[in-house]
Amino acid sequence: MLHLHNKTPRVLVVGDLMVDHYIWGKCTRISPEAPVQVVNVKEENNRLGGACNVGANLSALGAKVSMCGVIGYDEFGKWLIGELDRLNINVDYIIPTLSRPTTQKSRILIANQQVLRVDREESSDITQELQDEIYTALVHKIQDFDVVILSDYAKGLLTNSLTKRLIDLARSSGKPVLVDPKGSDYSKYKNATLLTPNKLEASLATQITICDDTSLKEAMEKLQNECNLKICLVTLSEEGIAILDQGKLIKSPTIAKEVYDVTGAGDTVIAALAFGLSSGLSIFEATDFANAAAAVVIGKIGSASASLSEIIEFLHNGTYSDSKLLSFGELQAILPSLRNKKIVFTNGCFDILHRGHISYLQKARDMGDLLIVGLNSDTSIRRLKGDTRPIIPQEDRAMILAALECVDFVVIFEEDTPLELVRLIAPAVLAKGADYKGKEVVGSKFAKEVVLIDFLEGRSSTNIIKHIQSQH
Repeated sequence: MLHLHNKTPRVLVVGDLMVDHYIWGKCTRISPEAPVQVVNVKEENNRLGGACNVGANLSALGAKVSMCGVIGYDEFGKWLIGELDRLNINVDYIIPTLSRPTTQKSRILIANQQVLRVDREESSDITQELQDEIYTALVHKIQDFDVVILSDYAKGLLTNSLTKRLIDLARSSGKPVLVDPKGSDYSKYKNATLLTPNKLEASLATQITICDDTSLKEAMEKLQNECNLKICLVTLSEEGIAILDQGKLIKSPTIAKEVYDVTGAGDTVIAALAFGLSSGLSIFEATDFANAAAAVVIGKIGSASASLSEIIEFLHNGTYSDSKLLSFGELQAILPSLRNKKIVFTNGCFDILHRGHISYLQKARDMGDLLIVGLNSDTSIRRLKGDTRPIIPQEDRAMILAALECVDFVVIFEEDTPLELVRLIAPAVLAKGADYKGKEVVGSKFAKEVVLIDFLEGRSSTNIIKHIQSQH
């Protein structure tokens, strides 16, 4: 259970700001002028790219984002500011300048396949005057943020001097610094909390050809030592993400299902890592979260972002039973994406799971497209059944239920009844045991239908407990 729904970390993103310009068209012939495709343009649009895409991903997750960088006095710069503002991203630290254009990358796509890219940019280092202006703007504001991301696309903003100054500023203020690096010289990133190079980038930076786990570990050890990193991490494309933990190589496997476009996947990874770490996740939990976020994004076309509800749903549809465990807030976040499904809800203590429970839950699941189970917490059960119950603690009961194929989500509730859960879900079917015949079922007014299910005779947790006690 991620418990991320109500988290709003404050994130500063410093980096190369870009506009991704997409031209969508069809091709039915080859040009008579040259052996090239003739594209009949059907649609054009702009999307946030580079460091802006990192900010967009963070905004989609619910973070409070501030962007810092340089743009030109041009139409693309105006569009970029307007789009960031639309996403409620703070643009106070973005500096317009006459000395360079807003970086723009135009991509031409035919049948969802990119066939050409045209770049308009100035990639030389920004002036010392601009570097000083950026640093001065941030030096007294660094305490306003929980984490800092440096998104380096080698377009001239993150110079050696400015990068070092920003890392020193953040670390001296106790703020973690996550860096998406570029180039082969990582010395300017020294003392960052972590870097997110891919395998090729790590090979170039360490001069170690990564061909297996042994060489990967060697390269990561070199990176960690030379850059004095708190966490050493390398992204491995289809293999997931590798972490070096106390000298041990640990891989978090990718969980992507379909890959349409890897554009911006690295932006999504660093955004999700920053969001997760600043929200209290361990590096291993944050890495799994980032893998899921990237999997959602590469299933889309172009620079894209993943919302928290999309990530939760993606994890659920994968093979992780832990992802079936939702807090009330996480359930609230994912429900809009489930409204086209016939939802069945039931609840109970499910203390010492037995054949009767399994039969009941399978019958409930057969009534709709998915089954959500409300599980009484330990304190709730003690109020209802006395201090000797439950036998099995709530975390264990929840995981056992989540391991069942017929159960789609499990939500623990603290109240004596699941009234608030039923009100939130408004299920198509509210399932209860046949012993409720002639009784009022809590929350029935919020459900389209109440269905009573027969129990298997003689199967109950109470009978099992009594039998065990009689043997002593």
